[in-house]
Amino acid sequence: MSRIETVNPALATGKAKELLDAVQAKLGMTPNLMRVMANSPAVLDAYLKFSGALAVGALTAKQRERIALAVGQANSCDYCLSAHTALGKMSGLTASEILDARRGKADDAKAGAILAFANQVVAKRGLVSDADVTTAREAGVTDAEIAETVANVSLNILTNYLNHVAQTEVDFPAAEKLSDDSTMDSCGCHTEACSVA
Repeated sequence: MSRIETVNPALATGKAKELLDAVQAKLGMTPNLMRVMANSPAVLDAYLKFSGALAVGALTAKQRERIALAVGQANSCDYCLSAHTALGKMSGLTASEILDARRGKADDAKAGAILAFANQVVAKRGLVSDADVTTAREAGVTDAEIAETVANVSLNILTNYLNHVAQTEVDFPAAEKLSDDSTMDSCGCHTEACSVA
């Protein structure tokens, strides 16, 4: 059971009801995370606007889902891993691409560079090196994509941390455990992607 109340959409009023109704209309469901956020309509509204703005940016839906999976894995967020496994499939990612994203890998150089950069942002708390930025650029990642990668990392850290605080009940099919979770280092990142330790 969640440590923070999950707002029942049928009983919600005012701005919370308006926002939850919009989530239901868009997704065909009202995920528990949105119900937790609805305790503060300001939080739910901010999340939806931030997510909506990024949805029309330079990064594709697949790239955004890969980042969400990598960040969720780095932060050990079972809720987000389960949700973004489902959303990743809806965006067109295959099961193997989803698992690769959680490991910080992708099937092409640019997608892999975006994931590597996202993992560096998480591991270094944004204090990336000149070399991290140069490596991303050399793989074809534009400045717009670098900025949006940071924004998507930030959005996913918000959901990861809120789920940790709330202990949100997972209402998506559970994401499978990675068979190589032992490769995670002490900061929660994959050793090959993290130079903080």
